[in-house]
Amino acid sequence: MQKNKLLDLFSLYRWINGKKVNYLNLTQVISTLTEHFSQPLNDGEQRKIIFWFDKDNEFAEDIDQIAIDNVKVHQLTEKNNFYTKYLLEEEDPTSHYLIYTNLELGVEDNWVIDTVLYSKTFYADKISLLLNDLHIDSSLRMVVKKYEKFFNNKDRYKKFQAFSTESFTEETIEMIIMAVLCNVKTLDFETIVKTVLMDSLNDEENKYLELLEKFFDTEVFWKYVANHYGYERETNSLKMLFMHLTVTALSHSIDESYLSNIKDYIAQRNKTNGLVFIDHWMHHKTDYEVYNEYAKLIEQEIQLSDLVNQISVESFKQADIFPYFDRTIIIYIANSLSTNLEDYEEYIKLIKLRRAKHFYETYENIYEALYYTVKIHQFYKEQEARIPQGQAVEMYEAYVNKYYVMDTYYRKFYVAYDQESNNELLKKLKLMVENIYTNWYQGELSSHWSQAVSTELREQWSLPGVSNQQDFYRNIVSSKMSKGERVFVIISDAMRYEVGVEISERLNAETLGSCEVETMLGVIPSVTKLGMASLLPYRSIDFDGNARVLVDGKDSSGLENRKKIIAKAESESVAIHFQDVFNMNKAGRREYFKGKKLIYIYHDTIDAMGDKASTEIYTFNAVEKAMNEIYDLVKIIRDDLSGVNIYITADHGFLYQREALEESDKMEKEKLDTIEVKRRYMLSTEKREVSGLLNIDLSSVVKNEQQLTAYVPNATIRFKIQGSGVNFVHGGASLQEVVVPLLMFKNKRSGQKGTKEIKKVDIKLTNTTRKITNSIFNLSFFQTEKVEEKMIARTVVIYMADEDGSVISNEETIIGDREFDNPEDRTFKLRFVLKSIPYDRGKTYYLVIKDTETQVTVDRIPFTINLGIVSDFDF
Repeated sequence: MQKNKLLDLFSLYRWINGKKVNYLNLTQVISTLTEHFSQPLNDGEQRKIIFWFDKDNEFAEDIDQIAIDNVKVHQLTEKNNFYTKYLLEEEDPTSHYLIYTNLELGVEDNWVIDTVLYSKTFYADKISLLLNDLHIDSSLRMVVKKYEKFFNNKDRYKKFQAFSTESFTEETIEMIIMAVLCNVKTLDFETIVKTVLMDSLNDEENKYLELLEKFFDTEVFWKYVANHYGYERETNSLKMLFMHLTVTALSHSIDESYLSNIKDYIAQRNKTNGLVFIDHWMHHKTDYEVYNEYAKLIEQEIQLSDLVNQISVESFKQADIFPYFDRTIIIYIANSLSTNLEDYEEYIKLIKLRRAKHFYETYENIYEALYYTVKIHQFYKEQEARIPQGQAVEMYEAYVNKYYVMDTYYRKFYVAYDQESNNELLKKLKLMVENIYTNWYQGELSSHWSQAVSTELREQWSLPGVSNQQDFYRNIVSSKMSKGERVFVIISDAMRYEVGVEISERLNAETLGSCEVETMLGVIPSVTKLGMASLLPYRSIDFDGNARVLVDGKDSSGLENRKKIIAKAESESVAIHFQDVFNMNKAGRREYFKGKKLIYIYHDTIDAMGDKASTEIYTFNAVEKAMNEIYDLVKIIRDDLSGVNIYITADHGFLYQREALEESDKMEKEKLDTIEVKRRYMLSTEKREVSGLLNIDLSSVVKNEQQLTAYVPNATIRFKIQGSGVNFVHGGASLQEVVVPLLMFKNKRSGQKGTKEIKKVDIKLTNTTRKITNSIFNLSFFQTEKVEEKMIARTVVIYMADEDGSVISNEETIIGDREFDNPEDRTFKLRFVLKSIPYDRGKTYYLVIKDTETQVTVDRIPFTINLGIVSDFDF
């Protein structure tokens, strides 16, 4: 048949539902034929005749529906061959004709052969139209024919057509079909396989495997799996494939000599693809949850515990494929602590190493609790298991400079513990923590401090070189006020010293301002009513006969009374509860505080939680919340109110232990003539020596017209009384109760002299070569600055990508939070693995360093890749 006789009509055809097979849109066919019949006659043409050859009779039932203006439709059959010749040549030689037939038109004994030769011919079989419509070369006809059932659906056809490709091959056709069936938007076999696996590891229940079997060819699918991932077995299954991929990935982080029992699951070729596949799945922002479930299942199937228990932690500390490795590392450290193996630095390094691993998040609270258990043990060792006696000021300074960290470690342990309180391992860690913190640290520190108090502070409650809490307004606030400066005071009820230090560190790290921490010797008894009064402007403070605290003869309890006292000293002043500040918007705050020179903000999150028996167990959670609130308050004062001078302090600290107190931790009240009795103190007009009690003359604390003496139990003992909690207490003379933090925050604005901008540390590649010659390679990185004030940590993810941004390697994480001065201690060595795919040595590939918090690419370093013969070996 002459090529120029064919009509190029096929690009307009589409499929529709509605027949026993899905046919082309007949309306569009008619429209197209109409267009061609209506075209002007060519030179020598007297009319138009189109022979429509429909070999498979796909339009036989529809031919009667075809009606084209001024065109006669005639069906050519074996029985009317001669008549058709007569009709066209003799009976009606002038009309336009559409001749529909399923006969082979080119045979020599065909009566209409000469008419066919000078007419035009239209082929309308489905495969031909498909090939033309999709611009697929006719050489791939058998491939399309093989998957004809797939194309026999409008939605699948449209999805296939949506994939833009310059030219088709058998592979691209099959990849697109698999992608459509798996509802994948890109031609990425990794994504196709992951989609299939995520549905179910049970072949009988997997919907995508069912679709591939119905509309594709599962043997072809498994052929692709074998080519990409080296998975070759007599019987294929999704579960075995997942085991193959995970164990192959594992072989990159554990020496294969340790994996002999599961070596059959390790790919013999394209091993790197297995690692990259698993790595990408683990790092996916949502799909990782399914991976985690499967990993727990498979680690039991391969009896990973038997393997791991026979090798050292050092051999698998980098392994990150199964959660069992993290559980084993946690147990290893916990057991080492329980057997007094004192490699604390190594335990800390190991925990920090695991932070960058996939399953750290799963066990984060356990790791955190374990970390602070290690720190508590380390402190115990550093102090050589003893806290020495000393003079009061020496004990005070030792607490402020080093001992206080134990209170932080203890608090941080329980913050983590409370998230996983049913975990049996944490319960064992809790026993270790309580033994060191409560029995040793609190016991020795408090008893030695009590001895110093008894010797030096009973008559005069003061320490050389240490400010008294009662002098706060006179020495700090009034000096600023006298200079016409505006002052903000935040008083947080029960914010003890170690909490203040942590808030200060955060303010210094995360704001432009500078925050200094000093301390004041808190009043005795260390209770809210006296501590709050001591922070006010006053001429005199005293107790009345009912134990009320009077400031200049006026009751000082409650916000309204304190407002009046502050206003008496400064008319342009205000006192407000912190929650009321939060409840205002920016405009409301500016209006409310407009013209105010002295602002007292009262904060009580810690004390409100700890001071009740029913909620004292949540004390440390309240501390975490309180620190965030105070930080937010400072930001509000700085940003909304343009505050410069901000002081943050407390009325008192607190004692708290989680374990129930023993009877030896409590004592009966002494029979004294008292005006008030609480858990940690008694106020009495009597003054005498009482065994087990410290008697402190209050004349150096208050005016003391009642001639009161405060009696507080030695160490951390509580009085046996009814009501309120017993684990959270204050009122006594322990260092945790009376070392009151004073944070002095000075706001600075960007560009102001002496201001240091807040910056994240940089993570830089140190290798100079920019050519990769092995599919497995190591790169070194450097944290350019140490973490310190105004220089904060940065976490980055690092990977190789092609010019289009597609990830072609595993992803590695660096947590840049190291505080070391020595640059060598701020270096990182990472191992990368490239996918086993063809690389063009003439193209540029990129090492991408991306900030995980902002998702901003902070560095994009060009590389060339020249692997030569692709190998899985790294020399």
